Amino acid sequence: MEIRPLVHYGLHFGLPLVIALLFYKKQWLKSYIIMLLAFAIDLDHLLANPVFDPNRCSINFHPLHTYYAIAVYIILLIPKVTRLIALGLVAHIIADTADCWLI
Repeated sequence: MEIRPLVHYGLHFGLPLVIALLFYKKQWLKSYIIMLLAFAIDLDHLLANPVFDPNRCSINFHPLHTYYAIAVYIILLIPKVTRLIALGLVAHIIADTADCWLI
């Protein structure tokens, strides 16, 4: 079995879970689900042709995966009200970056 999908999806689902369990113990499930909502940024893949290319790096290709968008996600870590979704977005970008490194 190839390691790339294991790393990619392991980080997509595992990193938010670790964050939720470590920093949001009392409400870990709610926190985990909110962070998983960051998968919504993958809707920008629908703008690409082809929609899915296993050998394409998402970082700085898709609109919601650009360096400008990533800067916004990092800034959103600061206010408490946006921190959980921002953690999910940053974790998502980390997973996609790891995937790019493995291409």
